[in-house]
Amino acid sequence: MSQPKISLIGGGQIGGNLALIAAQKELGDITIFDIPKAEGMVKGKALDLMQLRPHDGYDSNISGTSNWNDLKNTDVFIITAGIPRKPGMNREDLLEINLGIMKDVAKNIKEQAPNSFVIVISNPLDAMVYTFYKVSGFSKNKVVGMAGALDSARFRTFLAMETGCSVQDITCMVLGGHGDTMVPITRLATIGGVPLEELIPSDRLDEIVERTRFAGGEIVKLFGNGSAYYAPAQSAIEMAESYLKDKKRVIPCASLCEGEFGINGYFIGVPSVIGSGGVEKILEFDLKDEEKAALDNTLEAVKNTVKETGL
Repeated sequence: MSQPKISLIGGGQIGGNLALIAAQKELGDITIFDIPKAEGMVKGKALDLMQLRPHDGYDSNISGTSNWNDLKNTDVFIITAGIPRKPGMNREDLLEINLGIMKDVAKNIKEQAPNSFVIVISNPLDAMVYTFYKVSGFSKNKVVGMAGALDSARFRTFLAMETGCSVQDITCMVLGGHGDTMVPITRLATIGGVPLEELIPSDRLDEIVERTRFAGGEIVKLFGNGSAYYAPAQSAIEMAESYLKDKKRVIPCASLCEGEFGINGYFIGVPSVIGSGGVEKILEFDLKDEEKAALDNTLEAVKNTVKETGL
């Protein structure tokens, strides 16, 4: 029986960790793809991961390439391709370069594997997932952005650190754009079934929410150069696993809304059911007035970013 095929577009820090976690979970055979001048690097990472197999006990095959033809009939793509902002580069320059990269990726994926499921991690996420969707012509259920899964994990982490409780018993949800305007829904958060708002004072909870909004930036400052890669990789693999195993997990993802939560035509973080059909359903629920206002605010930020794509 042939194994599912997972292709990782971008062989940097996130790409390497995606390959490791996917292999350890034995989700399928894995190919790490990057541009020709980085081919040696991705082939080296793949070989290193293959040599880890005797210790870890997984049997997934891992390879590296810069040839799009090697990605034919891929089942799941996870895209991290793009460049970080460099000194002297403004936001518009960065967006223009990464848009060009994403357009090229979308065209090649459409050619090699038009029935694949695509998870976008590249930033700015809201613009990149929208660009892939528009250029590829894929159906809305086969394209999704990794946003809320990571943001919710960060929120859960900070809540566990605050309370001393197991992170496994903390349930919470973060909606909206993947940025400073994200919307943690604190009233639905629980610890072992106990409402969070009954366990943490409101002023302290506000501080944790604020830290969640700027969690990515906190890591960037600590690194001094670069951004997070362990947690983003695991968040994306969680989505890929739910698709490949038809688990029907409910994961906050940047899914295309067509009326849900009053949003039309934009990818934004909402609770999404991921199964073998891709994004099979968005779970909609009534928002409080202040939550709706916050979601409207993050939607405006998403709209402004998408507008800059010119698509």
